[in-house]
Amino acid sequence: MAKKANNAEEESLGKFLLDVVVMMVIMGGILYALFTFVLSNETVSGPSMQPTFENGDRIIAVRHFSLKRNDIVILKAPDQKGALYIKRVIGLPGDMVTSKNDKLYINGKQVAEPYLNNKFKKAANAAGQPYTNNFTLTRRVPKNSYFVMGDHRDVSKDSRYFGFVKRDAITGKVVFRYWPLTHWQTF
Repeated sequence: MAKKANNAEEESLGKFLLDVVVMMVIMGGILYALFTFVLSNETVSGPSMQPTFENGDRIIAVRHFSLKRNDIVILKAPDQKGALYIKRVIGLPGDMVTSKNDKLYINGKQVAEPYLNNKFKKAANAAGQPYTNNFTLTRRVPKNSYFVMGDHRDVSKDSRYFGFVKRDAITGKVVFRYWPLTHWQTF
């Protein structure tokens, strides 16, 4: 009798372990598919989006999305093969963008930029300098293109330097920061 109970326990343990392995394979497959086709996991590198994002922040972006002004996006760097940039969408197709005296104008109307109320802007203004250099686009943002800028305006390499970004160069829209744990945030 004891031998039969022992065999049943071994079969039960073996079945349990097999179930665990199968479940792990299925979960791994689901996560792989999710992060291959739906989401991307990225690490912020560089200061161009400070203080919204700091170097080393970990973020999740969605791969299928519609864009609106002020969305934060991941894009293929137009001036550096294989690199990705993180920027904020400022100008949509058809927009005329101007910055004058640290005020942003889209199609002639001033647009609020509350994300720029930070120590970097205050330091530039205290030194008598604009945080965002004055500029006016020479033409409207083309169809299927966007004008993007970093939040740390005086160090960001963005559309002011490399021009408009085509829609197909934008690989993701940032939706969540999960690292550092003390700075969890949805976007």
